[in-house]
Amino acid sequence: MDLLPIFLHELAQEAAITRKFLSRVPADKFDWRPHPKSMTLMQLTTHIAELPSWVQLALTTDELDFATSPYKPTVVSSTDELLAMFEKALNEGRAALEAASEATLPKSWTLRDGDTIYSTTPKHEVIHMTYNQITHHRAQLGVYFRLLDIAVPASYGPSADES
Repeated sequence: MDLLPIFLHELAQEAAITRKFLSRVPADKFDWRPHPKSMTLMQLTTHIAELPSWVQLALTTDELDFATSPYKPTVVSSTDELLAMFEKALNEGRAALEAASEATLPKSWTLRDGDTIYSTTPKHEVIHMTYNQITHHRAQLGVYFRLLDIAVPASYGPSADES
């Protein structure tokens, strides 16, 4: 069974749900966080928006080394910019999947910070983990929405706000 068509289908499904969530993010609350240890709303949502580009990263590189490529969160000033960021990352991820070969998927990909290796896994697992990260952080966003009294969109079935 080929995985690339499955990954493309799943990316499209997750994108539709994610787009609904990101479209409800109020820019005037970007600096809000539910707890001092939590990300701000901007940090959380820009991370969600960038995650589809990790598919391209997994397929076109063999590693991410934070020592040589430190993470720099993107700053946006509006919900439209957030959505544009998401669409760009989504297009990058989709294009990488469309151009990829099944033979690439079992090859190893490493996440590291210099000599500290966090994980070395097959590229197909990195893609799957990326999709899980989108779902995980989108669920966090749902909690932020609830605390901010913003209607939580339906994900895989109706939400209490859309029943």
